Amino acid sequence: MGVFVFLPLVLPLTAWPVARLAEQRLHPRTATRLLAAVAGVSAVCSTLCLGLLMIVGTAQLPGNPLPDSWSDPDVRAAVPYDEIAGRAAIPALLAVLVSCAVAAWRQARVRRRTAGALAGLPPTSVAVLPDRTPYAYALPGGRGNGRGRVVVSTGMLAGLGSAERRALFAHERAHLNGRHHRHLLTVHLAARANPFLRPLRTAVAYSAERWADEEAAAEVGSRRTVARAIGKAALLAPR
Repeated sequence: MGVFVFLPLVLPLTAWPVARLAEQRLHPRTATRLLAAVAGVSAVCSTLCLGLLMIVGTAQLPGNPLPDSWSDPDVRAAVPYDEIAGRAAIPALLAVLVSCAVAAWRQARVRRRTAGALAGLPPTSVAVLPDRTPYAYALPGGRGNGRGRVVVSTGMLAGLGSAERRALFAHERAHLNGRHHRHLLTVHLAARANPFLRPLRTAVAYSAERWADEEAAAEVGSRRTVARAIGKAALLAPR
C-alpha cells in the first residue's frame, strides 16, 4: 500500500481542473450534480483516511483500547511514518469533525430563524415581506412544507417590472425544484472537511445559478428577461 494510503487526502488537489472542465463542457444541471457528488465522496474518503491513519498510527501506544491486530507490524508497515502520521491525524480529524458540525449547525439555525420570521404569513408559494431593503431568496421546505417558498421584499419588487418579477420568481423556484440547497450544503461541508475541495464549492455555486437561469428562461421564454431580472436584482441587493 505504501504512500498510496495518503491518496484520498491529496487527490482533491485535482478539484480545480475538474471543476473548470465540468463548467465548460457539461450542462449546469449535470455539472452541479456531478461536482457535488464528487465533493461528497472525496470528503468522506479523506475523512476515513484520517481515521485510518489515526488508528494505525496510535495502535501500538500503551493503553490504547484497540484490538491487538491493529498493532501488527504488517499493518503498520502499510502506512509510511505510521507514528508521525497517526499523531498528526488526531488533531486533523478533530478539526474536520468540529468544523463540519459547526457548519451544519449554522445552516440549520439560519433556516430555523428564517422560517420563524415567516410564521405569521399566509402559507403561499411566494412570501412578500414589507421591507424596503431589496432581497429575494429561496427558502427550502421542511417537514410538512413541501418544496419551500420564495421570499421577496417589497423593496425588491419595487425595483423590478412585471416581466422581471416573473423571471425572478421562476429563478428562485428553480432553486427549490432542483433542491439546490442540498448540493450547496454538500460542497460546503466537503470544503470544510478538506480545503482542497474549495474549488468544487465555488463551481457548484456557479453552476447552480446557471441551472436556475436555464430553468427560468425555459419558463418565461426569454433569456434576455431572465438576465435583466437577475442583473437588476444583483444591483439592487445591499452590498
